[in-house]
Amino acid sequence: MEPLAQSQLPPPNVAMNETIEGLGLSLDALGDYLSAHVAGFGGLRTVTKFGTGQSNPTYRIEAASGPYVLRSKPPGTLLPSAHQVDREYRVMAALAGSGVPVPKMLHLATDAASPNGRAFFVMEHLAGRILWDPALPEVPQADRAALYDAMNGALASLHAVDVQAVGLADFGKPGGYFARQTDRWTGQYRASDSDPLPDMTRIIDWLGATMPADDGQVALVHGDWRLDNIMFAPQGSGIMGVLDWELSTLGHPLADLAYQCMQWRLPNQGDMRGLGGIDRAAQGVPTEAEYVAAYLSRRGLPVIDNWPFYLVFAFFRLAAILAGVAARARAGNASNPDMARRYGAAVPRLAAMAVAVIDEEAA
Repeated sequence: MEPLAQSQLPPPNVAMNETIEGLGLSLDALGDYLSAHVAGFGGLRTVTKFGTGQSNPTYRIEAASGPYVLRSKPPGTLLPSAHQVDREYRVMAALAGSGVPVPKMLHLATDAASPNGRAFFVMEHLAGRILWDPALPEVPQADRAALYDAMNGALASLHAVDVQAVGLADFGKPGGYFARQTDRWTGQYRASDSDPLPDMTRIIDWLGATMPADDGQVALVHGDWRLDNIMFAPQGSGIMGVLDWELSTLGHPLADLAYQCMQWRLPNQGDMRGLGGIDRAAQGVPTEAEYVAAYLSRRGLPVIDNWPFYLVFAFFRLAAILAGVAARARAGNASNPDMARRYGAAVPRLAAMAVAVIDEEAA
């Protein structure tokens, strides 16, 4: 997810008539459009692209009226059902006032109405902290557990949202979530990689063979729930906003929980840092079992049957997503090509970790 903290920004260097990287608009054209469509907007000064995002190019906009964030579809040919910034906008707008912290949505430009022919939205800028390393080395040891607990509480609150009340009852298909998602990401993976990895083929087969019966749980799921998609307050453990809702839908809440719990298993190195090899007690962070137990207690749910299935699904889904990122790099339309290639190289490692969970379950 793209960082939104001002301290992480490179210096702006876009001239008024220069095309903004990845957006296909000049500063003049964007300023005219935003002045006409965003209430109170005026005096566009600079646009700076955040450099770390992979999915949808995201920009900090500085204007006389204040700072904003713009998030856009990327250029080029896109995979089906990917990069739906309109869905991101809709879900965050719907969650305003729900108890789930989200940035304020200011404007959505649809594909048809956008001045560059690609959908984008504008939201408020949040001046908080994004923490990239799950071990939280920049946070005092005594304060780390509170950050994880806040994230756990926000996840439980999200899954308790009454989707009918917030106008999202049609945001996805209720029931059969894991079967549908397995089919979807199998298709996306095969569209991204013409030479499938043997481990990925094995995972796909295993997921199909061990698919749990639908238990009726339906919730609004984020789809990418992890530490660096949370904007924390500058001090303390308060959450200012949950970001990057591109993969949100109606689904099964355990998908979000298992997706985050991958971080307990990923190594604490490289581009996708986790808590693998970290002494949790010494670090002051909860174990995977403690985090899961806290979530279940908050939701009033029983112990989870077949937890390995949900973990394997989470690894598979992330591997399929990153295979798509690598495919965009090969096609020349990745938001950050170098990072995209590195993420693509992680696909075999993720697949191997999923296979390890399968083998542990079979032992």
